[in-house]
Amino acid sequence: MSHLNDLAHPHRSRYPRVLSIAGSDSGGGAGIQADLKTIAALGCYGMTAITALTAQNTLGVRAIQGVPASFLKEQIAAVVEDIGVDAVKIGMLHAPDIVDAVAWAIDTYRLPNVVLDPVMVATSGDTLIEDATIERLVRELFPRATVVTPNLDEAALLLGRPLVQVDELEAAAADLLQRGAPAVLLKGGHLPGDVVTDLLAIRGEPPAYWIRLSGERIVSDNVHGTGCTLSSAIASFLAIGQTLEEAVQSAQGWVRGAIAAGAHVRTGQGSGPLNHGYAPVPMRLLD
Repeated sequence: MSHLNDLAHPHRSRYPRVLSIAGSDSGGGAGIQADLKTIAALGCYGMTAITALTAQNTLGVRAIQGVPASFLKEQIAAVVEDIGVDAVKIGMLHAPDIVDAVAWAIDTYRLPNVVLDPVMVATSGDTLIEDATIERLVRELFPRATVVTPNLDEAALLLGRPLVQVDELEAAAADLLQRGAPAVLLKGGHLPGDVVTDLLAIRGEPPAYWIRLSGERIVSDNVHGTGCTLSSAIASFLAIGQTLEEAVQSAQGWVRGAIAAGAHVRTGQGSGPLNHGYAPVPMRLLD
């Protein structure tokens, strides 16, 4: 159903369409605000379905106001039935009925290229998800996603054990695949050291063929919203037709550039945002 509107105008070009299903960050550095900035910077057309409102800034989260699941469904339906979707980024899902609403939307509209960022802990350390929601998210959304993109704190919550060494990434990714995800991008940025390693693991491929993405750590206090930015960048590159492997590598390279470009900028008194506008490209057109 998400492509029905394409048939009405078969000879017109269109924008690559990326839907962010996520929470709002009033400080502008993460959530749907970061997603829209990223999607636009990468030449795609961004849309949103807001799951929750947050009162937050660079210092932390002050309050969260959830959106009713019925209204979340209406937001998604309004966007998909009129504009259509080429890729989806899923972020903050704070309650079980919100998870169910997203699963319903994926099935009802056959939403493609689903990037699930299991947002559980903010950069500031604030918890953003109810405990009862975690198992529902794993059961309902892991199998429906194209790729799941947890950081180490989120992976530790999902697996029930801490991850403190780079050589633990492979076993952790394998366990996450066993929990239903077809592919996992396990982000190792929270590990100590001068080199940051992320691991893209794909079900059905032996670990020797998994993709390890390593790079020198970029020193910056401005890393608020990095996970949101990476997942929406992956969705954007999927929307323009890249393979998952290509999209992950393209997105990681772009995010590293955004971190470096924002490293010496002051925004607020805490953890500031990346520089999402450091290298914008014109809106892309798809046939």
